[in-house]
Parts: sequence; C-alpha cells; structure tokens
Amino acid sequence: MSVYLSDVVSGSAVGLRGRLWRLSAAELRAAAVEASAEILRLEAVRVAVVDELAMRPDDQVIASRGVGAWLAANTMLQVRDGKKIAALGAALRPFPAVAARFDCGDCSFDHAVLIVAFCESPPKGMPEEALPKCIDLLLAAASGVEATTTKVRNVIATLERLFESDEIPPAEDVDLNELRIASTLNGRVVVRGDFDALTGEMLLSALSNLTMPTPAPDGTPDARSAAKRTADGFTELIRRYLDCAKTGTDGGQRPHVNVHINARDLAEHRDCAASSDGEESASDLDVGHMPWLGPLSVSQTRLLGCDCFLSTVLLDDHGAPLDAKPGKRLVTAEQRTALIARDRGCAFPGCTCVPAWTDAHHIRHWANGGPTVMNNLVLLCRSHHRLMHRRSGFVGKWEIRIGVDNKPWFIPPPSIDPGQHPRPANTTFKT
Repeated sequence: MSVYLSDVVSGSAVGLRGRLWRLSAAELRAAAVEASAEILRLEAVRVAVVDELAMRPDDQVIASRGVGAWLAANTMLQVRDGKKIAALGAALRPFPAVAARFDCGDCSFDHAVLIVAFCESPPKGMPEEALPKCIDLLLAAASGVEATTTKVRNVIATLERLFESDEIPPAEDVDLNELRIASTLNGRVVVRGDFDALTGEMLLSALSNLTMPTPAPDGTPDARSAAKRTADGFTELIRRYLDCAKTGTDGGQRPHVNVHINARDLAEHRDCAASSDGEESASDLDVGHMPWLGPLSVSQTRLLGCDCFLSTVLLDDHGAPLDAKPGKRLVTAEQRTALIARDRGCAFPGCTCVPAWTDAHHIRHWANGGPTVMNNLVLLCRSHHRLMHRRSGFVGKWEIRIGVDNKPWFIPPPSIDPGQHPRPANTTFKT
C-alpha cells in the first residue's frame, strides 16, 4: 500500500474528497477496507477503556450518573449509545472468548451484543456444558467478511429451538398473537400485528409473489418502495380471498407452509447436538427450517407433521439431495424442492435472498450440453443470476463447482482473490 493511501486512512477527512481522484479503483477499495478495519479496532478500544472506567469511576463519571452518560456528555454520542457501549463492556467480562474475538476486530459491535445477550440468557433447556460449543457456533457465524446479522440471528434462533424446554418459545406462542386494526381521523386504517413464527411464515409465503418489484412495460424499474409494494400485495391478497369466497372447511387442506427437517430428527430428536464431538455447523443442528423465518422447533414441526402433505427428498451422507431424473431442460417442481432444501436461498457468498426470489441456474448451460440434474444446478437470486449470464466483464470470471460434499462452491476471479480460494455457498459455514 502506498504512503499516500496510508495517509488517507490515518489522516483527516477535511479536503479528502478533492484528492481521492488520484487513487485507482483498487486503492479506493483498499482504503475502504482498511478504514472499516480501523473503525472496528477503535470501537474495541473504546469499549475496553469505557469498561475500565466503569470499574474505577472518578468524580466526573459519578456526577454523570454512569460512564455511559458521561461518554455521551463529552462526545457527539446519544445517551442511549453511550450506555450501549458501557453495557457491552460489562457483558463481555464473563465471556473471554467473545471478548477476544471482538478485541481483535473479527466481530462487530452489533454481533458481539447479540452473542453476549444469548450467553446471558441461554435457552432454559440448554445444559451449562453446551455453552462453549454454542459460543463457537455463534462466533463462526459472526466472524470474517462473510458474517451477517442474518446469520448470527439464524444461529441464535436455531439454538433456541434446539434446546427445547417445557415452556413454549415466544416465537411459537400463539397466545401472544395480536392484531389491531383502527381507523384514523382522516379516514385511513392503521394495522399493527404481532404473530408467532408460523403465522408469519404463512403471511410472508402468501405475499411473496404479490410484493415483488414489477417493471413497467418499457422496462422502467418499479418505483414503489418496499413498504408500498407490501401494502399493495396485502390489498391484492385480501381481494383474491374475497373474490374466491372461500372461508375454509373442516378437514380441508392445511396452509401451504414448507418446513424442512431430516426424517431422523422428525422421528427422534438428539438430546444435545451442540455437545457432540467434532466440527459442527449451524446447518447440522436438529431443528426444522422454514424458508422465510428460519428455525422451527422439533415439537412444532412434529405437530405440523400430524396433518400435512409430506414431500421426501433423498439425501446423501453430506445432506445433499440426490437426483434420479436427469435429461430434462427445465427444473421440475421436485428438483426445485430439493434445491431449496440444499441451498436455502441464493447460494452466492454474502447474498441473503430467500428461496422464493431465486432462479435455478445451470452451472454448465443446458445449451452447451449441461444436464438438468442436481450436480449442475444452483439457486441464484435474479441479480446474481443476471450477473452470471449477462453482465459485461462478469460472465465466466466467477466459477461454480459442486464439491465433494455435493454442495456448491464459488471460485472468485483473480481480481477479487489472487489465490482464487473456493468459497462455500452462502448458507454453509463451519466452526
């Protein structure tokens, strides 16, 4: 890295915009990454210093009624943010493994908050000896450039469902469900609701196709906001329900909700997967999985299994679906079900697109003799699918291979990773 580039990161931002034109795109990327790493480093330093001050407060801190309020009074932080910094410092004390990862800049502030919150209030059915393994799983999801809040929350939700107790998890307690509909003074209607995960899964599934962006006939992108599209989709959902005039019948078909779970786990739930020997990934934990809202406890999955349409997917030892129907150009409904069970959404590293908004991409194009079989298919969101096929300078640079585990791996171009190290699919990460 050039001396000038180092000065960009370590110096002031005053007048910087007028000098950045001298840097190449590669240098700008490097500066952005280094500045982000520096922010993480300084954030960890601030948490450590504030925590030490909290344990040895002087008159100024005492007069401010706490180190968080003192920090806010002497910086441009809000009081709530100062208190969050002080709270994280105190919460990290009993969990040195989390503190060490945060201090070295490999775990963000928000992810550290989520992890220590889980550690402080673990599921009631979780034995104490399982906590270190759970921390390892959480840190694996929270570490590195591929870490996302979605991954961390998904692991937390999975662990909460895994260690079931006699109490119903809040996410599955239907007694907590609320829906308030009230008219306003100007004649509009306000709707506020709070539902269990299964009801939310049904709602999101019903709204999925109705809320997607719809370009104009001339190709102009949909100008509606996400909230406006959701409102329009909800209106259309109600209209279709009333047009069909179907209010449900006794013994009729259950709602169309997809829940994925291993047949072994549906029949017999292991007591403590997190205490097993060897490496464990979050995808190996014995819980059900819903495409929209993620983990579902085994007990709730079994309840749904008492009255449902059961689809089976044959899996190999690695948990990858096997395909016995080659030679078709278009992906069948059965193959798409199997792809969703394997990829759980867009498989491109770093993408969080849900299965409903993905396409089945032929790794070797069918026009070039690529068969429509599981080992030649991968789920990609519309954006990444388009990039793989159409984007100038992108086609052919990213390579997709099916690994020995029968799951997709992505090999970046040298411009992104000179070593071209294979990257696992977005939903696959190991401890």
